[in-house]
Amino acid sequence: MTTVTKWALGVAVLVVAVLVAVLTTRGGSKDAPAATGDLTAARAAAALQACPPAASGPAVGQLSGIQADCLGDGSRVAVSKILAGGPTLVNVWASWCVPCRTELPVLQRYAAEPGAVRVVGVQTASPAADGLGLLHDLGVHLPSVYDGNDQAGPIRTALKVPSLPASYVVTPDGQVHFISNPRTFDSTDQVRAAVKDYS
Repeated sequence: MTTVTKWALGVAVLVVAVLVAVLTTRGGSKDAPAATGDLTAARAAAALQACPPAASGPAVGQLSGIQADCLGDGSRVAVSKILAGGPTLVNVWASWCVPCRTELPVLQRYAAEPGAVRVVGVQTASPAADGLGLLHDLGVHLPSVYDGNDQAGPIRTALKVPSLPASYVVTPDGQVHFISNPRTFDSTDQVRAAVKDYS
């Protein structure tokens, strides 16, 4: 066997090994991708509330096993556990979504009202830096998790999000209910009425 043949064979083996490693790592993972890059300044400017701590109530089975970054501080959280112990309103949004820009401030105002249930945002299908910038510009400080820049993030996939924005109520028993009416909130009265339907 010539030196060139040995070299070519070695390169081929290395390429196959790398491909196997990549495919093995991707297969079966329910983790939302980490928010990459240095987001320190963007996180400081956005000043988001901390993600809720893991609760002792029934975990949200639909989101079982999914890990994601807390958008505000980058800590890794078990999504089904931070949404447990509800009721919790979950809002899925993206930085490029025009109706999301209208709805997010409404949810911020609702969350500040007496008797409001906990509100947690899920940024999906857009870069974390863009999401942090949008929240800063809108003055929205809701605790949020990052579902990655992919159109099929694990949280979005598990919730079967039809289009953005999308809101869900997680009840104390860990059940997830899609809010179909209204599809987008224009007022805190609408949010209150939708949450009450599942309380």
